[in-house]
Amino acid sequence: MFMATARFFLFSILLATSSTSTAMAGNFYQDVDITWGNGRGKILNAGQLLTLSLDKSSGSGFLSKNQYIYGRFDMQLKLVSGNSAGTVTTFYLSSQGPTHDEIDLEFLGNLSGDPYTLHTNVFTQGKGNREQQFKLWFDPTVDFHTYSVLWNPRHIVFYVDGTPIREFKNMEAKGMAYPKSQAMRVYASLWAAEDWATRGGQVKTDWSQAPFTAAFRGYDANGCVWPAGGGAATCSASGSSWMWQEFDATSLRRMKWMQRKYMIYNYCNDAKRFPQGMPPECSATP
Repeated sequence: MFMATARFFLFSILLATSSTSTAMAGNFYQDVDITWGNGRGKILNAGQLLTLSLDKSSGSGFLSKNQYIYGRFDMQLKLVSGNSAGTVTTFYLSSQGPTHDEIDLEFLGNLSGDPYTLHTNVFTQGKGNREQQFKLWFDPTVDFHTYSVLWNPRHIVFYVDGTPIREFKNMEAKGMAYPKSQAMRVYASLWAAEDWATRGGQVKTDWSQAPFTAAFRGYDANGCVWPAGGGAATCSASGSSWMWQEFDATSLRRMKWMQRKYMIYNYCNDAKRFPQGMPPECSATP
């Protein structure tokens, strides 16, 4: 515990004083490892494209070689086309252990012609249950679209094609946990979840349509890299525009408009789910 605290303290000092140390990714061979799927994950086009596939035997997934404390993370995805009911494509950040932090984007498959659901969540110190869901306003299977996470000391922001759709603010001053001291890797996967993914599990996977395939490109990780051998991450606040980025009035209006138009579930509006009282961040103001 002492060493972890010391490393984070050193990171805080270096954050303010050191020169920039960031990672800007661009080649899947260099930036990620395919960790499961027994050949169902493939890197193509000289490292510029990565595909994951799912059949009845297994899905597949990959993770970033680097782990990060704070950053801006972008990925272009083309999701499973046709009848993708029961499938889940993911792009997320996570640390390890029972008190892990996690920032989730999960794309829930659909029947042909129905819109995809984007499921988001934030875990702090092992606690999640902060789901917000959105119906995508375009067909994400026709072309690639960019999905992004901004994670800095002030807030976490989810973006779709550069438009903010969700914000999770740092409210530590009000006693609420915020991800700040656990390094996270970037993960992506394609897996089966027919028991809940589509219409609450009412629609099952049609395995005659397998293999299902999702494609990834344009991975860009611009963040503070946590050294693999331990020690402290180094990153210059003055050299990274994302580090202290906050919403201006225009960005806030755009996010609120997107939520009014496309959000279909917000845990902060689900009083029946929390009979002992709503989560504190639902009523707190920073």
